[in-house]
Amino acid sequence: MVTFRIMLKSINDVKDFVNIVNKYDFDVDLTSGRYIVDAKSIMGIFSLDLSKPIKVEVYADGADAFMKEVSSFIVD
Repeated sequence: MVTFRIMLKSINDVKDFVNIVNKYDFDVDLTSGRYIVDAKSIMGIFSLDLSKPIKVEVYADGADAFMKEVSSFIVD
């Protein structure tokens, strides 16, 4: 499992992120506070507090291609 944080600052960021996640067959969860949603669900993401960094959990080994695609959203 890989864990990191992202920021989704606009509606287009959410749409782009969901499109990237849907290309892969492994599970990805987003956590904000006490809420956990499927990263493949655009409606689920909009239920989160997008003003703060969101924790991403990737349930796969060797998710390097995925990490490279979402690198523009990653924050420290």
